[in-house]
Amino acid sequence: MSMFRRFASYLSAKIPDNRTLNSAVKHQNCNIHPHYHLFDKMCHGDLYSLNSLLASYVRNNDALASWTVFSHMHSLRSDLNAFTFTPVLVACSVLPHPERGKQVHALMTKTGTESETVTKTALIDMYSKYGQLGDSVRVFDEMGFKDVVTWNAMLTSFLRHGFPVKALGAFEVMRKERVEFSEFTLCSVLKVCTFLNAFRQGKQVHALVIVMGRDLLVLSTALIDFYSKAGYISEAMDVYCNLHCRKDDVMLNSLISGCVRNRRYDVAMSIMSAMKPNIIALTSALAACSENSDLWIGKQRHSVVIRRGFTSDTQLSNVLLDMYAKCGKIVNARILFDGIPQKDVVSWTSMIDAYGSQGHGLEALELFKKMGEEGNSVLPNFVTFLAVLSACGHSGLVKQGQECFVSVQETYGLDPGPEHYACFIDIFGRTGINQDVRRGEVVAKHLFELEPNKPGNYVALSNFYAAIGRWDAVDNLRSIMKTRGLVKGSWE
Repeated sequence: MSMFRRFASYLSAKIPDNRTLNSAVKHQNCNIHPHYHLFDKMCHGDLYSLNSLLASYVRNNDALASWTVFSHMHSLRSDLNAFTFTPVLVACSVLPHPERGKQVHALMTKTGTESETVTKTALIDMYSKYGQLGDSVRVFDEMGFKDVVTWNAMLTSFLRHGFPVKALGAFEVMRKERVEFSEFTLCSVLKVCTFLNAFRQGKQVHALVIVMGRDLLVLSTALIDFYSKAGYISEAMDVYCNLHCRKDDVMLNSLISGCVRNRRYDVAMSIMSAMKPNIIALTSALAACSENSDLWIGKQRHSVVIRRGFTSDTQLSNVLLDMYAKCGKIVNARILFDGIPQKDVVSWTSMIDAYGSQGHGLEALELFKKMGEEGNSVLPNFVTFLAVLSACGHSGLVKQGQECFVSVQETYGLDPGPEHYACFIDIFGRTGINQDVRRGEVVAKHLFELEPNKPGNYVALSNFYAAIGRWDAVDNLRSIMKTRGLVKGSWE
């Protein structure tokens, strides 16, 4: 559940719905803009009804309507209170232009309505979504009483900004202060444990769930996700099998994804066969077929995709394309590619890579050029760049690889990374063209400036020198690696 909806639920408890008002809003199809006469009438009525209207728009995820109503209210009356400002802060957190939220905060300070817990909590979330974690922490530290929703907002803020250790620290303080955890609290902590690969702490959270008697769907899904990402698929299966509440597609999708991630393809297929197929589950199952080169099962899943009418889903089509390519069925992959109605960069890159891995370098180059044609809105990215260079390398297309390396920089403004330089050196190494020694050494210089301590770079350059008979240079590279303590299992 999003923070927007959680605050909406919080507001529901604080501001009950006004049935008459809701009926009127429903009658007007919640379209506020043509019906300002409704506001004119109500802005001279009771504040409770107006606050209920604001909260109803928040619950319906209509942030702009909430802001419009608030602006209208502010222009007509001066008795706005905390329950007026709270839903507006929630709306501001998802609307563009951060100055709106800051203006509301300033107005709250001016009117003395800033001190309420629910309002402060909304401020924490709003500033966090604006990217201003420091302001969120400041508001949190200034608060006297903090309820579980406040702590949850702070946990979410730390996670959102990439501070899982701080989030874990906040959870420990919650425990010390004996704050009663909610389902969302424990889900957040499990996300922290997953991020930090903190298996012991995650097990402690699981134990806490058992002690508290929480047998809830979302929390159980979070436990399954935690165990599967940590590589403990048996524990994830135990959570699933011992669950007494209903099991929905989100949980099953998480479990299938975890099985695929941990190469338990048999379990993933077994779960898949016992449920009603959906796009996410089919995507995971096809990924398993791709990794396992299981064409027979892959074709079965493809038929399900067709029967269920999912062929227009781009991500699912991309996985199907990859499955056929990994199984060596390049023609099937191309048919799928041509049939994707809304091709994204993954579609193009996957097909280019499929051609390259099968030794069809010219076809990969042709597709890459077509990708850059006028009228095509999909532009190549760094992965596409790498795929086409690799295709050139596998097919011995040195000249074309050089032209591609230059054109990608000049045409698309992409600066090569270490992996691109390494691939470029590999192109020279595979062909052994003596007149390109100088160019190869220039590329190698860039590569070692970017990644001076990566053994694979030395291997690539060694292959290049070996291909042109520069054994003195090969021995020198071996010596440098030994001096720097860089280890490579084998020299190719």
